[in-house]
Amino acid sequence: MLPAKKKSRTRTRTHRSHHRIKAVHFSVCKKCNSPKLPHAACDNCGYVNSKITLKLAKKEEAS
Repeated sequence: MLPAKKKSRTRTRTHRSHHRIKAVHFSVCKKCNSPKLPHAACDNCGYVNSKITLKLAKKEEAS
């Protein structure tokens, strides 16, 4: 079924107001002060919290 009347531009845009892209929040790593996602390991040093630390493997260069 089609709508009885055309939706105005304001109503359409108000209806879509929650479709916007939300900003990504970052927290700061306690060890190296680089930005990281909250509740995730640091990409730079692998630090998670004081109880858990992940060991990141470094890439070996083939000569």
